[in-house]
Amino acid sequence: MTILVVILLLLQYRLWFSHDGLPSVLYLHRAVEVQKQENEQLSERNKVLAAEVHDLKSGLDALEERARTELGLIKPGETFFQIIDDTKHE
Repeated sequence: MTILVVILLLLQYRLWFSHDGLPSVLYLHRAVEVQKQENEQLSERNKVLAAEVHDLKSGLDALEERARTELGLIKPGETFFQIIDDTKHE
């Protein structure tokens, strides 16, 4: 009987306190869930970027919009107006 109790205590010790015990397993499960969420976010980001690349390769509208917003380019014959907010200057 004593031997069974000692074996049970040794197994419980290993379950709770060893490097591959229950707390370690729970930590790893949580880390896997966090990584899955991050992978899902990155996958969505990749889809958006792939759609943007496709738009830039196939159509001129997306390319023109990007040139206007990011580079400040205008078409020939257009007039550019820049509005400066003067309320912060007072």
